[in-house]
Amino acid sequence: MVAEPHGCADRLPDETTILRFRHLLEQHKLAPKILQTVNEMLRDNGLLLRAGAVVDGTLIAAPSSTKNQSGERDPEMHQSRKGNQWYFGMTAHIGVNAESGLVHTVRGTPGNVNDVVEPNALLHGEETEAFTDAGYQGAHKRPDAKPDVRWNSAMRPGKRAALDKSNRVEQLTDQLERLKASIRAKVEHPFRVIKRQFGHVKVRYRGLTKNTAQLTTLFALSNQRMARKKLAALYA
Repeated sequence: MVAEPHGCADRLPDETTILRFRHLLEQHKLAPKILQTVNEMLRDNGLLLRAGAVVDGTLIAAPSSTKNQSGERDPEMHQSRKGNQWYFGMTAHIGVNAESGLVHTVRGTPGNVNDVVEPNALLHGEETEAFTDAGYQGAHKRPDAKPDVRWNSAMRPGKRAALDKSNRVEQLTDQLERLKASIRAKVEHPFRVIKRQFGHVKVRYRGLTKNTAQLTTLFALSNQRMARKKLAALYA
């Protein structure tokens, strides 16, 4: 008599097993190593070039369920304003490859940390060009700035809107801004993957360490997802 195969539910780990595995990753700080291992595989296949980087950050909201027993919100999360709207949570800062959009560096900070504080920590050390939006202007003047990196930050929106397109020089300036914007767009791809495809729009745990570890793992998975077609073609 042939034994019936177990159902899918029997093969899925239960909640306790998943929790223990997550604690193991946190205890040994394995999330960055997972990202590093994925990227080494991608680099070995020619999919992670090192010449340029794009850096950016996105707010990840903290839901009210992260309050503790005394009713206080997570002290490691903070308010931040984006446009005219206020958010409470953390910021996921990433550095991505300017060619492929694959993530090589992840950092998590409270939501109120100014963008310009983080960009130099988001470089892998081998790039010569870095691209940012207007919020990162002055990155090259920071104490931790790397002298061999040229920062290409976007012009302030108001200043760009005031350009006289009938003036040849200012017309070329606008074209340069368009080119920089097309490169910066690469950094939006992994954010879209973790938020839309993976559904990660709010933090899941209390504290920056746990949430940054989860984000790092998600970006490692997003790299694999974004590179899946090229990897499939290589091994076809």
